[in-house]
Amino acid sequence: MSDVRDFGASGDGQTDDTAAIRHCLKDGDGVLLFSPGTYVIRETIAVELNRVGRFGIDGSAGTAKLLMTAAGPAFHLVGTHDKNADPKAFKPEVWQRQRMPTVLNVEIEGRDPAASGFLLEGTMQATFEGVLLRELDYGIRLLGRNRNLLVSHCHIYNNRGIGIHFDRLNLHQAIITGSHISYCKRGGIRIEGCEIRNLQITGNDIEYNFDTGEKASADIWIDSTADGSSVREGTIASNTIQAKYSPGGANIRMLGYNAQQNHKAGMFSITGNLIGSQETNVHLVACRGVVVSGNVIYSGHHRNLLVEGSRNIIATGNSFDHNPDYQEKELCTGVRFVDSHDCNFSDAIVHDCQAGQHTVAGAKPIERSGLVEIVRSQRMNLSGCQVLDGQPYGIHVEDSSRVTITGCSVLETHEAKRSRGAIRFQGSGSDNYVAANSLAAGTEGAIIAPAACGVKIGENLGGTS
Repeated sequence: MSDVRDFGASGDGQTDDTAAIRHCLKDGDGVLLFSPGTYVIRETIAVELNRVGRFGIDGSAGTAKLLMTAAGPAFHLVGTHDKNADPKAFKPEVWQRQRMPTVLNVEIEGRDPAASGFLLEGTMQATFEGVLLRELDYGIRLLGRNRNLLVSHCHIYNNRGIGIHFDRLNLHQAIITGSHISYCKRGGIRIEGCEIRNLQITGNDIEYNFDTGEKASADIWIDSTADGSSVREGTIASNTIQAKYSPGGANIRMLGYNAQQNHKAGMFSITGNLIGSQETNVHLVACRGVVVSGNVIYSGHHRNLLVEGSRNIIATGNSFDHNPDYQEKELCTGVRFVDSHDCNFSDAIVHDCQAGQHTVAGAKPIERSGLVEIVRSQRMNLSGCQVLDGQPYGIHVEDSSRVTITGCSVLETHEAKRSRGAIRFQGSGSDNYVAANSLAAGTEGAIIAPAACGVKIGENLGGTS
């Protein structure tokens, strides 16, 4: 390893060390070793991997700190890999000189409003471990074409922009694991205008990534609305994803191209996470093939789960709830499917704590027709759910057909009735079916189903009206 001090760097936190770092990069052995100290960078360090060869940065077990005092990334890593990850697709010089550029155990802090951490283009197997990125415009940005990214055990914290930004990127195989990604105002992980396959976001703490001044924000934002973009084949698993209320905010937001071409975002599993405290907890728009399972999803100021213009969505085994320890933030606002089809909602508990009201100051007022809503949708199955204390109705179905509601308990636990009814159909529809449910009659009855809605009612506990 080449210690940058041996090439003229001072590490005193005052002297410009840019030229010394470039000298070490040019004439050293490929590893920039930053021994304990604070190093000032005043221009981007460009790393042309094909020229430099095998490359790494080592911050001496986290004791080295780099201050980026200018606009742009501290390091710009540029490779030439332009194929996929198939071993047969590698050019010899990529495998020999460019594979696995590695950044270990170093801190980068921004001292300029437009300072950033790392920009990657054309890299193969880039690896970040034990890295602290803070006070930056973005922490890690990937642009163009990259393959096989690993981000592990990092702290990406309190950045003005985005923690990890996938920007107009062609990427296959990326793993983000075991990291803290928090307090990044424009999003923790944000994906825009990309073609991505095989993305794993696992075992992270992703919190408080929002900006109240923005129209919309999200802890994890996946946006495939641009022409030619698509994000498929991924997991968001075993993370803690929490925030605070912000207008237009979401914990997880996945946007597909449009409702007709909704396969551009999907083939995703959102599993085993703790997700809470935003305007919408999980927001899926124009998605296909997303499974939301085994999560605790709580305190959505507008909706816990909002699905729009999507198909083949399965939400199963989730708890939609609130935290009684935080009385002033207590709310559960329910689940809404709109303009969607071929979806299953099953084995869930949806418990509204305030019967349609909440006590969070400044939050958007709740506007809903039921705790679980199905609107302008077809071929929807609801089964095995407990829908508790819903207001004004437990389950609301509007202008929908082939909706089957079976084996659900739609009940009220309050002594004084607040709900108007357990299940209400409204508008027009056909081939809807309600059977084998346990229902509490509200002020208007248990099941409200006008003839125009096309509802067949089987045997239920709780009667009909």
